[in-house]
Amino acid sequence: MIEGALAGFTVAVTAERRRSEMAALLERRGARVISAPAITIIPLIDDEALHAATEACIGLEPHLVVATTGFGFRGWLEAAEGWGLAERLRGVLSEARILARGPKPCGAIRAAGLIEEWAAKTEASEEILERLLSEGVAGKRIVVQEHGEPQTEFVNSLRAAGAAVVEVPVYRWALPPDTAPVRRLAEQVAAGQIDAVTFTSAPAVKAFLQIAGEVGADVEQAFECRTLAACVGPVTAAPLIERGVPVVMPERFRLGALIKTVTDELPRRAVRLPVAGSTLEVRGHAVLIDGVPHALAPAAMAILSALARKPGAVVSKDQLAAALPRGNDGHAVDVAVARLRAALGSGKHIETVIKRGYRLRLDEAA
Repeated sequence: MIEGALAGFTVAVTAERRRSEMAALLERRGARVISAPAITIIPLIDDEALHAATEACIGLEPHLVVATTGFGFRGWLEAAEGWGLAERLRGVLSEARILARGPKPCGAIRAAGLIEEWAAKTEASEEILERLLSEGVAGKRIVVQEHGEPQTEFVNSLRAAGAAVVEVPVYRWALPPDTAPVRRLAEQVAAGQIDAVTFTSAPAVKAFLQIAGEVGADVEQAFECRTLAACVGPVTAAPLIERGVPVVMPERFRLGALIKTVTDELPRRAVRLPVAGSTLEVRGHAVLIDGVPHALAPAAMAILSALARKPGAVVSKDQLAAALPRGNDGHAVDVAVARLRAALGSGKHIETVIKRGYRLRLDEAA
């Protein structure tokens, strides 16, 4: 028997880093988890561009350093260690004012024996840029640690305001070598087979939408109608919001808070009906009867979902046949209904109506 607050729901994880941790947290709550990393992280520890940027940073003796990610900041110092530049790099960083894009880079900064002057509460580069431009950067030497892709607008704005800027490319985002899992996930989302998709970075959102477009999967329509798009924070959610896609996100932009948001939100979306003296709750791939979950085969689940959309009304065999995963005839509907009745433990929940179709037998009080 499946148990947990997310029993009966299918949740997709698109993150590469910490995906195992996310999957474990969701599975512990009863969810069926699909893992399909939308991007991969390419470290640039041995990259000539990072080496050159590190040398430039040391030579620049910056007034200001912008740390955007804990992962990237740690990777930068590790790379410098390998080149024998760590002490010189820490030296110039210790003399600079360090601004962090949220608490995660703060942890990496302090672990390196450094101290940040200020951290953006929104974890957005825009907040850092607004602060720097408001205080004035003309004549300032600034180092910007990138976070997966060039910060073109951010850097250009600083340069236009008179700053000398060195960009530090610690890692890059790229599509995964094998995009088949992401293509398959996009198709499943479009087909209504996924209850929620979690995103932990804006590049992952962009990559997922790109791949979905390439395979012709209308995931945006699915997100608007039935599938929950759950993002770790507003920066991650921005590409979806720009397209008018509804999203949910936690108040605190953390992985644990994201999992809690999904755990709270999905059960609220379930259909609950009083049927034959019981409370029937229809979820993604299972039904709860008086709180007890029962896993159903895809055909039986499709039949029950179709009936639950029109509670108490007669749904014809033709309509139910159209709802089956691969479509079929009236006989296939009868077989699926028989299996559904057996799975629910009683024939009292679903009523045959003059051979024309079926309906859920709602309580009279309903």
